[in-house]
Amino acid sequence: MDKLLIRGGRRLQGEVTISGAKNAALPDLCAALLSVEPVTLANVPQLKDVSTTLKLLGNMGVVAERHAEDPGRVTLDASRVDKPEAPYELVKTMRASILVLGPLLARFGRARVSLPGGCAIGSRPVDQHIKGLQAMGAQITVEHGYIEARTPLDANGKPTRLKGARITTDMVTVTGTENFLMAASLAEGETILENAAQEPEIIDLANLLIAMGAKIEGQGTHRIRIQGVDKLHGLTNARAHQIIPDRIETGTFLCAVGAAGGDVTLRKADAEHLEAVIEKLRDAGVKIETGRDGGEGWIRVQADARPKAVGFRTREYPAFPTDMQAQFMALNCVAEGTAVIHETIFENRFMHVNELIRLGASITVDGHSAVVTGVPRLSGATVMATDLRASASLVIAGLVADGETLVDRIYHLDRGYDRMEAKLRAIGADIERVK
Repeated sequence: MDKLLIRGGRRLQGEVTISGAKNAALPDLCAALLSVEPVTLANVPQLKDVSTTLKLLGNMGVVAERHAEDPGRVTLDASRVDKPEAPYELVKTMRASILVLGPLLARFGRARVSLPGGCAIGSRPVDQHIKGLQAMGAQITVEHGYIEARTPLDANGKPTRLKGARITTDMVTVTGTENFLMAASLAEGETILENAAQEPEIIDLANLLIAMGAKIEGQGTHRIRIQGVDKLHGLTNARAHQIIPDRIETGTFLCAVGAAGGDVTLRKADAEHLEAVIEKLRDAGVKIETGRDGGEGWIRVQADARPKAVGFRTREYPAFPTDMQAQFMALNCVAEGTAVIHETIFENRFMHVNELIRLGASITVDGHSAVVTGVPRLSGATVMATDLRASASLVIAGLVADGETLVDRIYHLDRGYDRMEAKLRAIGADIERVK
């Protein structure tokens, strides 16, 4: 099993190119199920979760091809799907697998999807997905660990289409909004999503579906309106959909420079997707400049002094993202002062705290809040990643710790970061992957 060996204490200097967003790529890949024509996506990150999704789609009969001249470009052909099923073996490591449920139901009138797995950061129930699809006419049961879903049959025994509906979820759910967007694109009539998620990844998926012929309005707001169409077309290589930059990878590198010090420019980054995090970093004394060269955004981050402790509360977008809580906590571990962090999204998202304490951090947890008192320096130790974003926080802590830090179980990191150690090494970090 691979590990990361980090020798801390080095400033970061240079440029990093941000990869495509994991949380946009996964629903975009699943959206290819909606068309019988090939769909080409560009800026697809090279991640474990992406390869798992491609394997899952391939198991259904989707043919996927990474372009040799551009590995970030993927063409998917779902014209020969013959097995609308997502088995447990392929779903157990990734909760985003639930995203095949909506498109399979919309196009084939049936789906069999294992209840998902993924990071153990807390409960992420699929009941909102089920309730929304039932409102659209789907008949759904949960048996033996599987969601069994189908649409009613017509007089000739053929599956009918989903029906447009008004769907109001009990909570804001990103994957739920994405599932409903895909399902409603091929449903009969109009669907209105109330309490919809507003994340940039939602807008990205809506823009892909619109490019394929869907009729969608209101993406990026709490109310999205979808007029169902009879079919969606594909996207040729020349019209490939460009996946947005990964805002969480961007924020992770911003926190790394803020903690370790340095001067780094992030290329292909979108500062507008990360305003809450950038505001907090500026409060911590980190200097950040943003701009655009042509159509591509950039962010320059400079840190020449010990950061100041900054508290925050995680909330749904556009507030401070839960996916950045652990990385910012790592920065607060070496900041001047004390910060209180409130986690409001997931109940188990402080599992990295004990590992940070092993590195010398001063943190106390009380329910959904953590009090972090900055210390002048951390000391290297062997630590274990417990989930995707926790692993990133341990890497940041290792970059500023005295001596050597060995991060175990980095398969979590590989799920969501595209060659993170190579990018860090390119800007001066002493980091290597070891067996």
